[in-house]
Amino acid sequence: MEGSEDLDSSLLTQPWASVCFGESTFIAKACFRETGYVLLISDLSSVWYERADTDVIGKRSKELNKRLTAHVSSFLNRLSNLMCPLLEGRESDANSFSCQQTPSKLTIHVKSELSGLPFYWDFHCPAAAVEMISRHLVRPLIRMSLALQYQLQELASLLVQKDVEIEDYRESGAALSRESAPAVRCRGRPGIHKHPAASLHGRGQAGGEGSAEAAPL
Repeated sequence: MEGSEDLDSSLLTQPWASVCFGESTFIAKACFRETGYVLLISDLSSVWYERADTDVIGKRSKELNKRLTAHVSSFLNRLSNLMCPLLEGRESDANSFSCQQTPSKLTIHVKSELSGLPFYWDFHCPAAAVEMISRHLVRPLIRMSLALQYQLQELASLLVQKDVEIEDYRESGAALSRESAPAVRCRGRPGIHKHPAASLHGRGQAGGEGSAEAAPL
């Protein structure tokens, strides 16, 4: 059986997806297992998070669906079948989603059917902890930025090498094609050599925890 830590670890492997609840657009990721679910959602201004185990799901389902009697696994399976297609960009007219949000809490209301009866669910998502935001948003973005910076530096080195080769051809008297479009030297181009990630990398090295995340990939 997976515990809450295993659910959180599994959530790290899930991709972000763009979703709409009513007229509001978010990015979200979720993970459903037999022991419960985790949901992480953001509007890029605030981030909210909910982890619910079988006890929470059983209690909430009884409060919201007094006419339904089913095992917790049935509710979990239904929630998974509702959310996963949504995260994959496949929406259904048979289900409706709406939300109420504040910086400290996001509530997502779901209306659907289960066994031919109305099925209601509320995701109660308080503001996510700083560590959660760092693990799922900040650190991956830093790693991506540093990877792009490395690729830019490799490209700049390749362009410099090609410039040298072209100069060698010219000095040897060889005729070059496309003389009407001579190569442009890239030595010292600030756009390539001074990418914003470089300064971010420098701050990470001076900041303790950030330096661990800014290690070479």
